Amino acid sequence: MTFALWLALGGALLVFMAVGGTVLSRMPISTSMLYLLAGLAVGPMGLALAAPDLFTHAKLLEHVTEVIVLLSLFTSGLKMSVGLRDRRWFAPLRLALLSMLATVALITAGGFWLLGLPLGAAILLGGILAPTDPVLATEVQVDNPADRDQLRFALTGEGGLNDGTAFPVVMLGLGLLGVHEIGTLGWRWLAVDVLWATAAGIAIGAALGTCLGRLVLYLRRHHRVAVGYENFLALGLIGLAYGCAVLAQAYGFLAVFAAGLALRLTAQAATEEAALSLGLRPTAGTAAAAVDLVERAHRGPQEEGADVGSVGSVTGVTGVTGLDAGQIATHPQLASAYMAHAVMSFNEQLDRVGEMVGVVALGLLLWAVPWVPAAWWFVPLVLLLVRPLSVALGLAGSRHTSPLQRRLIGWFGIRGIGSLYYLSYALNHGLPPELAPTLVGLTVAVVVSSIVVHGISVTPLMARYRRRRRGSRDAP
Repeated sequence: MTFALWLALGGALLVFMAVGGTVLSRMPISTSMLYLLAGLAVGPMGLALAAPDLFTHAKLLEHVTEVIVLLSLFTSGLKMSVGLRDRRWFAPLRLALLSMLATVALITAGGFWLLGLPLGAAILLGGILAPTDPVLATEVQVDNPADRDQLRFALTGEGGLNDGTAFPVVMLGLGLLGVHEIGTLGWRWLAVDVLWATAAGIAIGAALGTCLGRLVLYLRRHHRVAVGYENFLALGLIGLAYGCAVLAQAYGFLAVFAAGLALRLTAQAATEEAALSLGLRPTAGTAAAAVDLVERAHRGPQEEGADVGSVGSVTGVTGVTGLDAGQIATHPQLASAYMAHAVMSFNEQLDRVGEMVGVVALGLLLWAVPWVPAAWWFVPLVLLLVRPLSVALGLAGSRHTSPLQRRLIGWFGIRGIGSLYYLSYALNHGLPPELAPTLVGLTVAVVVSSIVVHGISVTPLMARYRRRRRGSRDAP
């Protein structure tokens, strides 16, 4: 298959999404389902234009999925516009720690007792399948700075956190299989792979996101330089956070999520400081209103409903109608909101492209996957029993989520690109060949099933959830 043909097919898919994406979003079908079908159509199960093999191209798959997950984690961090002391963080933290550990334990038990896997392989399978996916879960994630819905916030935070917290489990599984050093009684694994790698990853990402955010805002506000190139800022911060974390033997996934979160919170704090400088009392909606004001002022007053003055009254900013992007980017009160909005807008587009590349690649690889008969019962076990039960355990006694939200969180445990990354990582780091077919077959079966069943259900379930939320607010 020639490079020109690849470009033509990829371009056709992108154009189709640009033209029909809005209509598609209203139907019980996700973009990932479409991309999966496109990959199947191009591969040996369709037109046979390409025939990549997962085992042969495992290194390439590892790097491709790694980049896709990094982009998505950074975007997830940027979406979390709630301060770290806010009670909404309790749910994603409990999901990323307690529910993930429960998921690993349940899958490990199933792998060891029901599939007959060695303990190390069963733990490794648990680590591969435990994290929910930040790439394929965009339909159920936070979609704007003003979104304070606990369901979407919990799923966004969980997807951003547990792609990093699953790494120690993967390393433990590889260690028990004898291909990774964990030390006597696991001391090295606990000290390095758990404590150091986790803490250092979060610290490195948070420090870089905070420092770069403050530096850029200072230069823009006081010197009117460092304007534009938000795409360079986003990609540069992702690369810097990930590279520094890995060089320090820390988890780059956690570093990138922390960098995105720190950049968002830095911009939000700067917006609130600007409100104080105007003699206003900053509220939870100040930063969100500032972003809204940036968008409306940039579009211009001619757009229907673009009442800049009414939004400006929330932030205390007036007289911004007609300002161009450069003036807004250096505005004393709006620079922070503009930076956060511009970086997130760019990253969201990259995130969508990454989703397309990753799922099309999965469709291309399906022909060579060694399907395991046990997948017929293992997939329902993971999606219908393990996920809801682990969420119930993790959120037991939670006062911050409603029963309906807990049920939906239990269902939307979407598996995808993150699991493919951990699978390819294991294949490239010494997974015994006799165990590889089983782990590959089960992992791919869970991911494909998740794409289909969650893709079909996400639109009607989220629409019903929004109606119920709206009805509860309107009730006397």
